[in-house]
Amino acid sequence: MAVTNASKWTALQVMQDAPVIPVIVLHDVAHAVPMARALVAGGIRMLEVTLRTPQALACMEAIAHEVPDAVVGAGTVRSPADAAAAAKAGAQFAVSPGYTKAVGQACRDHGLSLLPGVATGSEIMMAQEDGYTELKFFPAMQAGGPAMLKAWAGPFFDVTFCPTGGVTTGNAAEFLALPNVTCVGGSWLVPGDALVQGHWHRIEALAREASQLRR
Repeated sequence: MAVTNASKWTALQVMQDAPVIPVIVLHDVAHAVPMARALVAGGIRMLEVTLRTPQALACMEAIAHEVPDAVVGAGTVRSPADAAAAAKAGAQFAVSPGYTKAVGQACRDHGLSLLPGVATGSEIMMAQEDGYTELKFFPAMQAGGPAMLKAWAGPFFDVTFCPTGGVTTGNAAEFLALPNVTCVGGSWLVPGDALVQGHWHRIEALAREASQLRR
């Protein structure tokens, strides 16, 4: 299959752009563009829109078309069909809750940089076999938290992680202090009530605070 949407961003560049990648769940396309503009204004431009709602793809497309400073990513990519749909909607990177060769190949075919999800040493090794060294640690807190990442630093010295799942403003700094963590993923930047109420300034403030976290 030919590449259809070559991303200019590598997975490492996506991870290095800011300390936090927001994990976004959108139920209304009307929220997508003002939310994205608020995040970008706050210093966060790598936006992971999860494929958890029927509106997700339309939201990605709206952001890709109307917020040129944002870099749209697709979260919860679980199949080759998800990868194809995300690329068509304008996504430039993908994030998966786990990893399969089929998903990895589909992301390559469609030019999507991929952060594969891993929770065990065996899964890290499987992803590495296919050339992935920038990985999403998910669900981070439930799978061992910072202690697990510290343990992995020895055998997997050549891997860098984006912990996601249970990461909050209260523990993000602990994760970011680890040498094998490049960024974290968090849903706290886009609270559901802020979306419903259109509190874009609140989202911008949360993004600005997150963008200033130390790594």
